[in-house]
Amino acid sequence: MKSTFARTRGLLVPVLALIALSSALAPLAKADGGPPPPLDWKPCAQGPDDADGKALDQAGARCAELTVPLDHSRPGGRKIKLALSRLPATDRAHRVGTLVLNSGGPGEPTLAMPLETRAAMKDVAARYDIIGLDPRFVGRSTPLDCGWPIGMWLRSAGATRARFDHQVAVQRDLAGRCARRHADVLPYINTRDTARDIDLVRRALGERRISYLGYSYGAYLGAVYTQMFPGRTDRVALDSAGDPDKWGPRALQGTEDEADRALRGWAAWAAERHSTYGLGATRARVLATVNTIVAAAAHRPLRVGPYEVDDQAVPYILSTGSGNDRPASRAEFASTVRTLNEAAHGRPADPGPELDGLLTFVLTPSGSPLASPSVAITCGDRAAPRDSETYWDDIQRSRARHPLFGPLKQNIWPCAFWPNPPREHPTRVGNASPALIVSATGDPATTYEGSKAMHRALTGSRLLTLRNTIAHGIYGEYGNPCVDAKVNAYLATGALPTANPTC
Repeated sequence: MKSTFARTRGLLVPVLALIALSSALAPLAKADGGPPPPLDWKPCAQGPDDADGKALDQAGARCAELTVPLDHSRPGGRKIKLALSRLPATDRAHRVGTLVLNSGGPGEPTLAMPLETRAAMKDVAARYDIIGLDPRFVGRSTPLDCGWPIGMWLRSAGATRARFDHQVAVQRDLAGRCARRHADVLPYINTRDTARDIDLVRRALGERRISYLGYSYGAYLGAVYTQMFPGRTDRVALDSAGDPDKWGPRALQGTEDEADRALRGWAAWAAERHSTYGLGATRARVLATVNTIVAAAAHRPLRVGPYEVDDQAVPYILSTGSGNDRPASRAEFASTVRTLNEAAHGRPADPGPELDGLLTFVLTPSGSPLASPSVAITCGDRAAPRDSETYWDDIQRSRARHPLFGPLKQNIWPCAFWPNPPREHPTRVGNASPALIVSATGDPATTYEGSKAMHRALTGSRLLTLRNTIAHGIYGEYGNPCVDAKVNAYLATGALPTANPTC
């Protein structure tokens, strides 16, 4: 599950839906009648400070709004607006069709994504209309903001029961703030309703079938769409896909091993560059530096520029930063750890622009517009345990093997206090839709085992494996020519490999 900061993708999961309501909504997955609603394509920029809109306009894209029902079982009721962009095919004579994108999160805006996707697709992009769609309550699509005093809700439980009890209070407060502001719409923020929106977009575009590219949570959304609307997809690429049966408020359970391996891999890299970063000349000494930072933050929050970073935020920063083994990513993370180490020793610590952006998102209200829909979607898809003791027991069991990341991955979320249960059962993915699933063996967020589970659920799929790599988000992002070429070949021809390929 993607986080909503810096395209890190993947953090961002007993009461289920009412059977009667599920039955009432089921026909919507089959019906395709009625004229498509009109789309009025206009320039994308919404003012002089709208960098994404101006970039889309300069690239030749146009934007539109589509009106859809808040509640798809009541099409004549309250409406919401969806924002979408279209980067049109330039090779109309060889046009394949429409490619709909989702960046993941859940809750990441996708409106500007066609620009980077076009670059990744190279010559193939000329044959597609590429669609960026902000999902409901995300970005420009009737945006949701719970007014949270912090951005990222994902925190470690900390070292003691008192610290965990503090987290329980924080997460309860976050859920309560969302309920007070948005109780009327929270029941309709979920993956199944987003999939229904996508099908209305398909109709509005006049397409019998659409192609689809989704990352992390976006891969799950794409799989749900194939399940709810069979026969309406052409070419489907699912990057960094998790196990569809495990998506929900506790999706991070079981990813501790991958997180530990990613951190150890980075520590070995940093040890070889001790002269540059000063974090330790061996992997063990670098990891000891990390432990010193965590212990110092537990004793007293670290002062990093204007921010106070405690031991409940530090593990999230460490997990996010160590999750990509590209040299540039590792160097950036090493600079982050060096800054935290300075703060741990009471020395002045300037966060620099990258760490400053992360801390602003994690620790201040400016992250609330991104984090709020992420939580709302997750809580709207699957119910979470309501008893805080369930989480504490899981934390304690995990802590022995994973003292740093166990209390992070097992911790309580706002979903434990969400005001309404999901309206429907989670979608059980299991069909023969053709799809190309892309996964790295060292993915620390939606693990390689999760991608293999998605491959088993989509029996018509192929699994493209990037071996010996730590990364989340591969195609067009990691920079592996083999992966990019194989995905582009599939998008160009529609022919899946005859076997599961590796790179």
